[in-house]
Amino acid sequence: MRRIGSLFAVVFTITVTAFSLVFKDNVHANEPPSPSELRDEWKASYSRADAHEDIEYPDDNQPNAARTALGHALFFDPRLSRSGMQSCASCHNPSFSWGDSLAVGVGENLDQLGRRTPTILDSAWAPVLMWDGRAETLEEQALGPIQAGVEMNMPLDLLIERLTGIEGYGPMFEAAFGSATVTPKRIAYSIAAYERTIVSAPAPFDRWIEGDELAISDAAKRGFDLFNGKANCAACHDTWRFTDDSFHDIGLNTEDTGRGTHLPNVLVMRHAFKTPGLRNVDQRAPFMHAGQLPSLRAVVDHYNSGGLSRPSLSQEIFPLGLTDNEVDDIVTFLLTLTSPDKPVTLPVLPR
Repeated sequence: MRRIGSLFAVVFTITVTAFSLVFKDNVHANEPPSPSELRDEWKASYSRADAHEDIEYPDDNQPNAARTALGHALFFDPRLSRSGMQSCASCHNPSFSWGDSLAVGVGENLDQLGRRTPTILDSAWAPVLMWDGRAETLEEQALGPIQAGVEMNMPLDLLIERLTGIEGYGPMFEAAFGSATVTPKRIAYSIAAYERTIVSAPAPFDRWIEGDELAISDAAKRGFDLFNGKANCAACHDTWRFTDDSFHDIGLNTEDTGRGTHLPNVLVMRHAFKTPGLRNVDQRAPFMHAGQLPSLRAVVDHYNSGGLSRPSLSQEIFPLGLTDNEVDDIVTFLLTLTSPDKPVTLPVLPR
């Protein structure tokens, strides 16, 4: 089982890649690279075509069509919650880019949770998961919301009893694992297998990276230049998923200590949250860990302001001096990261 995440998270979880450093240096360079030069550098370092098929699977949960089909059913089955009314898809809704469109999540009893539901889009590549990085794998994460009293509130013994009593699940578990026995591990592994299939399609930005000059507008090209230069976005939003999978305090007014809850002795992790990927980001408002910002424009305005000054504030956050037109161009660029993904087919659930 992959353990890249634990290393990544412990060593302060602030890795700035060489690519990001190049662009950070360009912020103050006398002759910054042109958008076409930036495009060439991005393509060489972060080409989606080179990276998006390279999924690392756990040794004991390799791709398996039957296991994925079982996970698909379990993901959309509300009987995994104690009330029988809430499924994984209730919060991770494909119609909202695998989020829920709410500022913060809502649990089984309609109680508000403390944080916004993170998308699971492209999570197959994430070395750590959750806003605070407390899960290292999709397998580890899958059972958390099911058992949590404030979320799906389903004790595992009751879940096993319930699924075992649904006759139609027996053949599915047998096809996926070699026997009809229902276990927590098999449930988690099936859901994780399905979640690894949730991948964004190529977007207009990708067509432009590959050389189609008409794929995005001139304003978006200017926004890409700013994203990698003056606005310093690429310092954290790098790779083809536009995330460094690290944790940063970006200066939001919040009492939530985020990653600092798990690393209390690391000052820069106080109020630090995982950098979200930007694929299909315009479909996931409101934004940030507690939905504090209602629009992409508000997000860029926040970064432009430099955020709330405090000892844990990331060194990558500082006043940017962007004009209104430059903010507009960055937002226009972000819209080019949205892909025309295939509609999700709802499974016919076993009875």
